[in-house]
Amino acid sequence: MTGRPLKQIHLAAHFPGVNNTTVWTDPASRSQIEFSSFRHLAETAERGKFDFFFLAEGLRLREVKGRIHDLDVVGRPESITVLNALAAVTDRLGLAATVNATFNEPYELARRLASLDHLSEGRAAWNVVTSSDAFTGENFRRGGYLDRADRYTRAAEFVRLAREFWDADGAEVSHAGPQFDVTGTLSLPRPPQGHPVVIQAGDSEEGREFAASAADVVFSRHSTLAAGQAFHTDVKRRLAAYGRKPDELKIMPGVTYVLGDTDADAHERAAEIRRAQVGPRTAIAFLEQVWGVDLSDHDPDGPLPAADPVPDSALVQGRTRLGDPLEIAAKWRATAAEKNLTTRELVIELTGRQSFIGSARTVAAQLDEHVQNDAADGFILVPHLTPGGLDDFVDQVVPLLQERGVFRTEYTGRTLREHLGLPSPGGR
Repeated sequence: MTGRPLKQIHLAAHFPGVNNTTVWTDPASRSQIEFSSFRHLAETAERGKFDFFFLAEGLRLREVKGRIHDLDVVGRPESITVLNALAAVTDRLGLAATVNATFNEPYELARRLASLDHLSEGRAAWNVVTSSDAFTGENFRRGGYLDRADRYTRAAEFVRLAREFWDADGAEVSHAGPQFDVTGTLSLPRPPQGHPVVIQAGDSEEGREFAASAADVVFSRHSTLAAGQAFHTDVKRRLAAYGRKPDELKIMPGVTYVLGDTDADAHERAAEIRRAQVGPRTAIAFLEQVWGVDLSDHDPDGPLPAADPVPDSALVQGRTRLGDPLEIAAKWRATAAEKNLTTRELVIELTGRQSFIGSARTVAAQLDEHVQNDAADGFILVPHLTPGGLDDFVDQVVPLLQERGVFRTEYTGRTLREHLGLPSPGGR
C-alpha cells in the first residue's frame, strides 16, 4: 500500500428482520411493517452519509413441519413500494430493492425500477437474486419450473434485457433469446442514472462470473480479512474479460457490529446478543433444516443427534439448502467435538456473521484495515435491532472514519452512481 492514496470506505444499511439477526425480545425492537421503522433507519443512514439503504425480499413465509415458522419472519412489505415512499423523505441516500429475476419479467421490473430512479432523482438500485425453489414458486403462475443450473442464465439475460429497455429511451426493443422473446417499448424516458445500480449476492462460481459481467456491487459474505482478500482478488481479476476496470465493481460484505465503552464490554455484549438471537427453538429449527426430521424433543443444550440426517427431506420449506446433509453433519460433529459445544452453542458459532466488535475506535480501525488491505471496498451493515440499531454506529464510528479521512463528511453527488464512484453507462 506504500504511496497509494487512502481508499474511501463505502457504507450501506440493511433493514434487518429475517433469519436470526434481529433480537425480537429486546424492548427496543419495533415493527417490521410500519413505515416509521423504515423511515427511521433510512434517515439515520442518510444522516451518516451512507451510500444506500438496502431491503431484502421474502416471497413466501417459510415453514417448519408444515407450519409457518414464527421466530424469524413477521412480514415484509414489497421492497420497491417501500423505497418509493422513502424517496419522498430522503434526499441523497441510495435506495436498493431486492427483486427476484426468476419470478419477475424484464419489462415490468425495468419500468418499476426506472420509476423509482425518476422519483428519487437517480438513487435506485436493484439487488438481483435468483431461485430454483419450487416451494416459493407455488406462489407464481410458472411455479418452480426453473432448473437450478439455469438460474444465472436467466438472470444474466434478464439484466441485459432490462438495460436494453432503459437504454432505448422510448424506442422499440426487440429481443429474442433462450429465456425471453420480447418486443416492446418502455413507457418512461431513460432513468437519470442511465441504469439503476445492479447489486449481486452469490458466492458460487456462476455467481462470481455473473457479478464480474453484470454487477456494480457485490453483497458478499466474506468478512474476515483473509477470506475477504481472497474473494476480492478473485472477483476483481475476472473483470478484465468483460472490458471492465477493477473500480467499476464494489465489493461490500454484509457484516454486523457491536459497540461498547471498551473492547471487553463490547465482547460481553456481543455474547449476550448472540444468545438472544439463537434461542432454544431457533437452534432446533436450524438443526432440523439439516437433519430433515422432527427434533422437537431434542435437548438444545445437549450434544448433536446421534442419528444421521435424512437427505431430500421436505420438513423445512423456503430456506436455501446448505449442501449435502451428511457432509454438513460430519463437519458439525467435528467442530462440536473439537470445541466441546452443545447444539445451541454450535448453532450460535455457525450462524454468526463475522462481526466487528469493540469500542468505536477499535471498530473504526478494523473497518479501515479491511478496506485499505483490499479485503472489501465497503460494508453493508446489518444491525440487530429495528429500527434504532444503526444509531450508535452513526453517532460514534462514522465521525472516527471521517477523522481518518476515509469516509465522506458530506455528499458530493446526487445519484447513487456518484456516491459509489461508478461510471455512467452510455446509451447503446
